[in-house]
Amino acid sequence: MSNGPNTLTMIAAIVAKDVRQRLRDGSLLVFGLLLPLGVAFFFNMLLGDDTSRQTGSEYVVVDSDAGSLGREFVDAALRPLADDGVLELTTADSEDEARALVEDGSVDAAFLVPEDFTESLEDGDDAVLTVVGDADAPVATHIAREIGRAFATEHLRIRLAVASGFDSEPSPEDAALLLEEAEAAEAPLVLSEDSELEWRELGNATYYSASMAFFFVFFAAMFSVTSIFDEKAGGTLARLLASPIPRGAILIAKLTSGLVIGLANMAVLAVATSVFFGADWGDPLGAGALILTGVMAVIGLTAAVASFARSSEQAANWLSVLAMLLGVFGGALFPISQLNGLAIVSYLTPHRWFLLGLGELSAGGLDVVLLPCAVLLALGLVGTTVALFRMGRMVNA
Repeated sequence: MSNGPNTLTMIAAIVAKDVRQRLRDGSLLVFGLLLPLGVAFFFNMLLGDDTSRQTGSEYVVVDSDAGSLGREFVDAALRPLADDGVLELTTADSEDEARALVEDGSVDAAFLVPEDFTESLEDGDDAVLTVVGDADAPVATHIAREIGRAFATEHLRIRLAVASGFDSEPSPEDAALLLEEAEAAEAPLVLSEDSELEWRELGNATYYSASMAFFFVFFAAMFSVTSIFDEKAGGTLARLLASPIPRGAILIAKLTSGLVIGLANMAVLAVATSVFFGADWGDPLGAGALILTGVMAVIGLTAAVASFARSSEQAANWLSVLAMLLGVFGGALFPISQLNGLAIVSYLTPHRWFLLGLGELSAGGLDVVLLPCAVLLALGLVGTTVALFRMGRMVNA
């Protein structure tokens, strides 16, 4: 009966020793806190919290046209985008003033509507809507160019529709009347957003906070998994094997220390990113279940790969490659959609299931994390089984 408590005490002592060692050598601080927070901060500075809904671009428009089409471009094309917060719009009295604002960086681009804009279009002549962009704001300039192109395409569509309605050359009055009716007609297809639907996509702050935390937990846990090679080389493992503690308990202690370090890192990062970056990890119970099973998957996979190595250096190299590949294909470094056909590979990575669970958790109840947690737990159990078998042979050797 005394063997059980002694074994648990020895396992706890090994875990405490590993945690103290990680704190002393700084690996826990660097890979578990500074790097993930730094990279998440960089992505949040670069992309913001909601780039899909707001660009933050600033534009100026000069409407020199005396007709209705110039006014329509401003009121029907630009004003609604400004009202929705997609862009910021100001007006200028002259083209020179607008160009000066672009040159000194006050705005990203300028729309210049010429004096004969409406007249030229109604007469069937060429009309030029000029877009002047800042060279230091290529994305905003490209957006401005596409807005102007979309307006021109819509006007051309209407004119073609009007022209196809006549078998012969119409009178100017008939053409003008039909053109006016076509412009006033409602679009046959309108895209709208249903506010009652649940939003299941993580914002940038949450996405990159969670993905970077999970990406670097591989490196934080790696040192605990590979420390068995260092202890074998330093003679510490031989002394442990000579003690009354069962050999399997030594391996369990190593994996447990990695689990403790990984859970501590993820918990601290979840709180820190929520406070500093505004990340929303969802329901604490659901997020906790994802973090627990996610770290278990990380420990199992890293231990399984490390068990095939012959030295600490080789194991570290293999695990670094594993962490990078899983991060790339799992969507930790960039959205999975950018992988195109290779996105199917992401279902083999714990990153995909961890981020998927957080996305589902942002809109649903706790039951939505059951499948992601089950997959992560299965990955952890399979990896741990392989690691215990392989590492057991290594220790016995």
